[in-house]
Amino acid sequence: MAAVPTKLLVLSDTHGGRFPPDYRPPTSADVVLHCGDLTEESKIAEFLTTLDMLKAFGAPLTLVIAGNHDFTLDLPAFHRKVAEAGLASEPELVAREYGRDGEARKMFEDVRISHNIHLLDEGTHHFPLANGASLTVYASPYTTSPEADWGFQYLPTDGHDFSIAENTDIVLTHSPPEGILDRTAAKQRLGIPGLFQSVAKIRPQLHCFGHVHASWGAKLAAWRNATKTAGAETMSHFTAIDHGQSTVLDTLQSFQRGKFDDDATFTTKVQRLADFEKQGCRPIHGECDGRLKLDSGSRTYTLFVNASTKDDEEEQLHLPWLLDLDLPRSSPNMKES
Repeated sequence: MAAVPTKLLVLSDTHGGRFPPDYRPPTSADVVLHCGDLTEESKIAEFLTTLDMLKAFGAPLTLVIAGNHDFTLDLPAFHRKVAEAGLASEPELVAREYGRDGEARKMFEDVRISHNIHLLDEGTHHFPLANGASLTVYASPYTTSPEADWGFQYLPTDGHDFSIAENTDIVLTHSPPEGILDRTAAKQRLGIPGLFQSVAKIRPQLHCFGHVHASWGAKLAAWRNATKTAGAETMSHFTAIDHGQSTVLDTLQSFQRGKFDDDATFTTKVQRLADFEKQGCRPIHGECDGRLKLDSGSRTYTLFVNASTKDDEEEQLHLPWLLDLDLPRSSPNMKES
């Protein structure tokens, strides 16, 4: 059965902000994917801003997960934060800014009906697409933190089970996997080892995420042949990926002046960024810029994308990514699940 070319617009960590007034998003995406941190403080007004932005993209299907900043979608975390702020006895005050229990989630139930925007809980989801393709996506909003004091967080000592099903096309998480586009500005790795191991076992076409703003970028990773049979406890980004056959497609450093860049090199970088800004995205073609065509039958490469649009240092937002993937064709009786 022939595969179906499908365009995906991927972004993350918009934190309730807006793109600049002159920003023109690509309008050709079949699916928009938002990898979490829809808000900065999980306020109702921020959710409204984000939903207005997602509606403006006009995609036939939009898939969204929460991030750690979206704690009102995680009621136990929301209640903890209200108690820590000493506001448990002020429900009306809390409701004015954050809504009542379940109010933020209800907003997503409404836009699912009106605009086909889906807030995905953790797990595997199946969608027939308007272009005739089928999409199987694994979603998880969970990140790890020593304090686990935000939404959808757990202690590193507790661990978390990322149960990714076989034949998953796309993994959509808020956290990066350990070792892949997960370094902070201070060069600390924040990715999750268990998430990497689960992804390495399944080898999806695409794993997109955010959370670590400084590691915006994309990497086409080649899997070593032994990955499928290796024990999970021995699997890491050092052992499972053939870095000699892998390609970093872009990082923030691709557009910043390097220590050894001359004026001509830096001018080229500036022009390249300007060209992408005119398109409203950083595009990655199905051939991954000439190296490899990713399709549903290939499990030897995975495209990893950190789509964080927030900049830790400045107000400007990084570009979202526009990806071309080949997905399996949907069967006539396939239903959303």
